[in-house]
Amino acid sequence: MLHRNVRHGRIGWVRPGRVVSDDERGLLLWIARDSPVAHEVTEAGLGLRAMPFAEWISSAYRLALGRWDGPPLLKFLPTGAAHSVWWFRDGQDRFANWYVNLEEPGVRWDDGSVAGVDMVDQDLDVVVRPDRSWEWKDEDEFVERLAFGDAYWVPDEKAVRAEGERVIALAEAGEFPFDGTWCDFTPPADWDTPDELPPGWDRPPVR
Repeated sequence: MLHRNVRHGRIGWVRPGRVVSDDERGLLLWIARDSPVAHEVTEAGLGLRAMPFAEWISSAYRLALGRWDGPPLLKFLPTGAAHSVWWFRDGQDRFANWYVNLEEPGVRWDDGSVAGVDMVDQDLDVVVRPDRSWEWKDEDEFVERLAFGDAYWVPDEKAVRAEGERVIALAEAGEFPFDGTWCDFTPPADWDTPDELPPGWDRPPVR
């Protein structure tokens, strides 16, 4: 299944994941190391973080193919929630920390041969350590971009921060999913890494 970030109707990034579980709690995906991915860059090949936002929004874009160079991770998309929670691992494949990705609730699509969920990444994030201490992440970028009004894809700063604070309270209390659930997850040995993104990965966003 494809997890896709959408920015003003354009694909920002695409990551394929295996479905670990899909139930009333939400969708749990496994992103393997070296998975094929795609992300939006300028015509010169520069990503969003490589330039001031004022320069980014005046650029022309294309999608560049690559590989997931981060650690393997789980992504949990709670049903109807404006965030996802990621389980990051260290170099020894042990649980390292939770990462709360603040995002608009995902919208699913299914084309038969390929399926996915499209969301809008709201850029502000929260890192939660194993001891449940936490810190905001990418706050400077979030504040910078908010100054650009309709050119930015996040319309409501207060709603994003409120969702972050709601999830922080869950983490501080050690409530699901910050209660140790899935911290020791190990994928089945026969789960291989796909060679390339499936046909249809770049279909028009549903958001």
